[in-house]
Amino acid sequence: MKYTVITGASSGIGYETALAFASRGKNVIIVARREDKLEALKTEIHSMNAELDVVIQSVDLAKNENVYELYENLKAYDIETWVNNAGFGNFDAVSEHDLNKIETMLRLNNEALTILSSLYARDYSQKEGTQLINVSSGGGYTIVANAVTYCATKFFVSAFTEGLAQELQGQGAKMQAKVLAPAATESEFAKHALDVNEFNYDEAIPQYHTSKEMAQFMLDLYDSDKIVGIVDGNTYEFELRDPIYPYVARSTND
Repeated sequence: MKYTVITGASSGIGYETALAFASRGKNVIIVARREDKLEALKTEIHSMNAELDVVIQSVDLAKNENVYELYENLKAYDIETWVNNAGFGNFDAVSEHDLNKIETMLRLNNEALTILSSLYARDYSQKEGTQLINVSSGGGYTIVANAVTYCATKFFVSAFTEGLAQELQGQGAKMQAKVLAPAATESEFAKHALDVNEFNYDEAIPQYHTSKEMAQFMLDLYDSDKIVGIVDGNTYEFELRDPIYPYVARSTND
Protein backbone atom coordinates (compact mmCIF):
# COMPACT_ATOMS: atom_id res chain seq x y z
CA MET A 1 0.00 0.00 0.00
CA LYS A 2 1.23 3.47 -0.91
CA TYR A 3 0.42 6.67 0.95
CA THR A 4 0.32 10.43 0.45
CA VAL A 5 1.35 12.55 3.44
CA ILE A 6 -0.22 15.99 3.85
CA THR A 7 0.88 18.27 6.69
CA GLY A 8 -1.33 21.12 7.83
CA ALA A 9 -4.33 19.00 6.88
CA SER A 10 -6.80 20.25 9.48
CA SER A 11 -8.11 23.13 7.34
CA GLY A 12 -7.75 25.13 4.15
CA ILE A 13 -5.51 23.95 1.34
CA GLY A 14 -4.24 20.96 3.33
CA TYR A 15 -7.76 19.72 4.09
CA GLU A 16 -8.88 20.05 0.49
CA THR A 17 -5.64 18.51 -0.80
CA ALA A 18 -6.27 15.42 1.31
CA LEU A 19 -9.76 15.15 -0.20
CA ALA A 20 -8.34 15.68 -3.70
CA PHE A 21 -5.79 12.87 -3.39
CA ALA A 22 -8.40 10.64 -1.75
CA SER A 23 -10.71 11.27 -4.71
CA ARG A 24 -8.03 9.58 -6.82
CA GLY A 25 -8.02 6.54 -4.58
CA LYS A 26 -4.90 7.49 -2.63
CA ASN A 27 -4.42 6.36 0.95
CA VAL A 28 -3.51 9.40 3.02
CA ILE A 29 -1.60 10.25 6.17
CA ILE A 30 -3.00 13.51 7.51
CA VAL A 31 -0.93 15.60 9.89
CA ALA A 32 -1.90 18.61 12.04
CA ARG A 33 -2.24 19.73 15.65
CA ARG A 34 -6.04 19.58 15.90
CA GLU A 35 -7.04 15.94 16.15
CA ASP A 36 -10.77 16.69 16.08
CA LYS A 37 -10.40 18.37 12.69
CA LEU A 38 -8.40 15.40 11.39
CA GLU A 39 -11.09 13.01 12.61
CA ALA A 40 -13.70 15.05 10.72
CA LEU A 41 -11.54 14.88 7.59
CA LYS A 42 -11.14 11.13 7.99
CA THR A 43 -14.92 10.75 8.23
CA GLU A 44 -15.41 12.83 5.09
CA ILE A 45 -12.84 10.78 3.17
CA HIS A 46 -14.46 7.53 4.23
CA SER A 47 -17.84 8.85 3.11
CA MET A 48 -16.26 9.15 -0.36
CA ASN A 49 -14.40 5.83 -0.28
CA ALA A 50 -14.61 3.54 2.73
CA GLU A 51 -11.81 1.35 1.37
CA LEU A 52 -9.11 3.98 1.78
CA ASP A 53 -6.71 3.90 4.69
CA VAL A 54 -6.60 7.24 6.50
CA VAL A 55 -3.86 7.59 9.11
CA ILE A 56 -4.06 10.46 11.60
CA GLN A 57 -0.96 12.03 13.10
CA SER A 58 -1.75 14.76 15.62
CA VAL A 59 1.48 16.69 16.14
CA ASP A 60 2.82 20.23 16.55
CA LEU A 61 5.51 20.58 13.87
CA ALA A 62 6.73 23.88 15.29
CA LYS A 63 8.80 21.77 17.72
CA ASN A 64 11.75 20.14 15.99
CA GLU A 65 11.75 17.06 18.21
CA ASN A 66 8.18 16.38 17.04
CA VAL A 67 9.26 16.68 13.40
CA TYR A 68 11.85 13.92 13.75
CA GLU A 69 9.41 11.79 15.78
CA LEU A 70 6.73 12.15 13.10
CA TYR A 71 9.06 10.99 10.36
CA GLU A 72 10.24 8.06 12.48
CA ASN A 73 6.61 7.08 13.15
CA LEU A 74 5.97 6.93 9.39
CA LYS A 75 8.92 4.68 8.55
CA ALA A 76 6.58 1.69 8.30
CA TYR A 77 4.59 3.27 5.44
CA ASP A 78 5.47 3.36 1.74
CA ILE A 79 5.13 7.08 0.96
CA GLU A 80 4.81 7.96 -2.71
CA THR A 81 4.00 11.65 -2.22
CA TRP A 82 4.85 14.06 0.58
CA VAL A 83 3.10 17.44 0.71
CA ASN A 84 4.59 19.97 3.14
CA ASN A 85 1.68 22.37 3.54
CA ALA A 86 1.88 23.26 7.26
CA GLY A 87 2.68 26.90 7.88
CA PHE A 88 1.20 30.26 8.76
CA GLY A 89 1.65 33.94 8.02
CA ASN A 90 2.14 37.23 9.80
CA PHE A 91 1.15 40.77 8.90
CA ASP A 92 2.78 43.69 10.68
CA ALA A 93 5.89 45.84 10.43
CA VAL A 94 9.17 44.19 11.40
CA SER A 95 9.59 46.70 14.23
CA GLU A 96 6.24 45.59 15.66
CA HIS A 97 6.80 41.82 15.51
CA ASP A 98 5.56 39.53 18.25
CA LEU A 99 8.84 37.62 18.30
CA ASN A 100 7.34 34.54 19.95
CA LYS A 101 4.98 34.24 16.99
CA ILE A 102 7.82 34.92 14.53
CA GLU A 103 10.04 32.26 16.09
CA THR A 104 7.22 29.73 15.78
CA MET A 105 6.59 30.76 12.17
CA LEU A 106 10.26 30.31 11.28
CA ARG A 107 10.36 26.87 12.87
CA LEU A 108 7.20 25.71 11.13
CA ASN A 109 7.56 27.38 7.72
CA ASN A 110 11.27 26.68 7.31
CA GLU A 111 12.83 24.30 9.81
CA ALA A 112 10.12 21.64 9.82
CA LEU A 113 9.78 21.78 6.03
CA THR A 114 13.53 21.50 5.51
CA ILE A 115 13.91 18.59 7.92
CA LEU A 116 11.01 16.64 6.44
CA SER A 117 12.09 17.36 2.87
CA SER A 118 15.64 16.24 3.63
CA LEU A 119 14.60 13.03 5.36
CA TYR A 120 12.13 12.16 2.61
CA ALA A 121 14.69 12.85 -0.14
CA ARG A 122 17.26 10.77 1.72
CA ASP A 123 14.97 7.73 1.84
CA TYR A 124 12.98 8.06 -1.40
CA SER A 125 15.01 10.00 -3.99
CA GLN A 126 15.78 6.84 -5.98
CA LYS A 127 12.26 5.43 -5.77
CA GLU A 128 10.24 5.62 -8.98
CA GLY A 129 7.10 7.77 -8.94
CA THR A 130 7.81 9.69 -5.75
CA GLN A 131 7.09 13.39 -5.40
CA LEU A 132 7.78 16.06 -2.81
CA ILE A 133 5.52 19.12 -3.04
CA ASN A 134 6.26 22.10 -0.81
CA VAL A 135 3.69 24.84 -0.45
CA SER A 136 5.17 28.32 -0.77
CA SER A 137 3.24 31.46 -1.73
CA GLY A 138 3.09 34.26 -4.24
CA GLY A 139 4.85 35.96 -1.34
CA GLY A 140 7.72 33.59 -2.02
CA TYR A 141 8.41 35.50 -5.23
CA THR A 142 7.22 39.03 -4.35
CA ILE A 143 7.79 40.94 -1.13
CA VAL A 144 4.50 42.22 0.27
CA ALA A 145 4.34 45.30 2.49
CA ASN A 146 3.82 44.50 6.19
CA ALA A 147 4.52 40.84 5.48
CA VAL A 148 8.28 41.07 5.00
CA THR A 149 9.25 38.27 7.37
CA TYR A 150 6.50 35.96 6.19
CA CYS A 151 7.53 36.53 2.58
CA ALA A 152 11.14 35.82 3.53
CA THR A 153 10.10 32.42 4.91
CA LYS A 154 8.37 31.66 1.63
CA PHE A 155 11.30 32.94 -0.46
CA PHE A 156 13.26 30.29 1.42
CA VAL A 157 10.68 27.60 0.61
CA SER A 158 10.66 28.53 -3.08
CA ALA A 159 14.44 28.74 -3.44
CA PHE A 160 15.04 25.59 -1.39
CA THR A 161 12.51 23.54 -3.34
CA GLU A 162 13.51 24.81 -6.79
CA GLY A 163 17.14 24.13 -5.89
CA LEU A 164 16.34 20.67 -4.56
CA ALA A 165 14.39 19.87 -7.73
CA GLN A 166 17.36 20.73 -9.91
CA GLU A 167 19.79 18.99 -7.58
CA LEU A 168 17.73 15.81 -7.87
CA GLN A 169 17.65 16.12 -11.65
CA GLY A 170 21.42 16.56 -11.72
CA GLN A 171 21.82 13.40 -9.66
CA GLY A 172 19.58 11.43 -12.00
CA ALA A 173 17.19 10.84 -9.10
CA LYS A 174 13.75 9.38 -9.68
CA MET A 175 12.01 11.69 -7.22
CA GLN A 176 10.51 14.99 -8.37
CA ALA A 177 10.45 18.04 -6.11
CA LYS A 178 7.91 20.78 -6.82
CA VAL A 179 6.71 24.03 -5.31
CA LEU A 180 3.13 25.35 -5.22
CA ALA A 181 2.81 29.13 -4.86
CA PRO A 182 -0.78 30.25 -4.15
CA ALA A 183 -1.97 33.83 -4.07
CA ALA A 184 -4.81 34.89 -1.74
CA THR A 185 -6.78 31.77 -0.83
CA GLU A 186 -9.90 31.54 1.29
CA SER A 187 -8.82 29.65 4.41
CA GLU A 188 -7.90 30.27 8.04
CA PHE A 189 -4.66 31.92 6.89
CA ALA A 190 -5.81 35.54 7.20
CA LYS A 191 -7.22 35.07 10.71
CA HIS A 192 -3.93 33.69 12.00
CA ALA A 193 -1.78 36.18 10.09
CA LEU A 194 -3.77 39.14 11.39
CA ASP A 195 -4.58 37.64 14.81
CA VAL A 196 -8.32 38.18 14.39
CA ASN A 197 -11.29 35.95 15.14
CA GLU A 198 -13.09 36.51 11.84
CA PHE A 199 -12.08 37.52 8.33
CA ASN A 200 -14.44 38.03 5.39
CA TYR A 201 -12.64 37.41 2.10
CA ASP A 202 -15.50 38.82 0.00
CA GLU A 203 -15.31 42.14 1.82
CA ALA A 204 -11.55 42.43 2.18
CA ILE A 205 -10.00 40.74 -0.88
CA PRO A 206 -10.91 41.78 -4.44
CA GLN A 207 -9.78 38.46 -5.90
CA TYR A 208 -8.96 35.09 -4.37
CA HIS A 209 -9.22 31.35 -4.87
CA THR A 210 -10.99 28.86 -2.66
CA SER A 211 -8.96 26.17 -0.94
CA LYS A 212 -10.71 23.60 -3.13
CA GLU A 213 -9.53 25.43 -6.25
CA MET A 214 -5.97 25.48 -4.91
CA ALA A 215 -6.15 21.75 -4.21
CA GLN A 216 -7.05 21.22 -7.86
CA PHE A 217 -4.05 23.34 -8.85
CA MET A 218 -2.02 21.07 -6.57
CA LEU A 219 -3.18 18.07 -8.62
CA ASP A 220 -2.39 19.91 -11.85
CA LEU A 221 1.16 20.42 -10.59
CA TYR A 222 1.34 16.82 -9.41
CA ASP A 223 0.34 15.60 -12.88
CA SER A 224 2.83 17.81 -14.70
CA ASP A 225 6.56 17.64 -15.34
CA LYS A 226 7.00 21.28 -14.29
CA ILE A 227 8.66 22.31 -11.04
CA VAL A 228 6.67 25.45 -10.17
CA GLY A 229 2.92 25.91 -9.95
CA ILE A 230 2.21 29.57 -9.33
CA VAL A 231 -0.81 31.87 -9.30
CA ASP A 232 -0.21 35.09 -11.22
CA GLY A 233 -0.76 37.90 -8.71
CA ASN A 234 -2.38 40.14 -11.34
CA THR A 235 -4.56 37.81 -13.40
CA TYR A 236 -4.99 35.10 -10.75
CA GLU A 237 -4.45 32.50 -13.44
CA PHE A 238 -2.58 29.37 -12.44
CA GLU A 239 0.63 28.71 -14.36
CA LEU A 240 2.90 25.68 -14.53
CA ARG A 241 6.46 26.87 -14.98
CA ASP A 242 10.09 25.89 -15.07
CA PRO A 243 12.25 27.09 -12.15
CA ILE A 244 12.15 30.84 -11.60
CA TYR A 245 15.26 31.38 -9.48
CA PRO A 246 18.67 31.08 -11.17
CA TYR A 247 20.55 27.88 -10.43
CA VAL A 248 24.27 27.36 -10.95
CA ALA A 249 25.32 23.73 -11.17
CA ARG A 250 28.79 23.06 -9.84
CA SER A 251 31.15 20.95 -11.93
CA THR A 252 32.78 17.84 -10.48
CA ASN A 253 36.10 19.72 -10.58
CA ASP A 254 34.96 22.50 -8.21
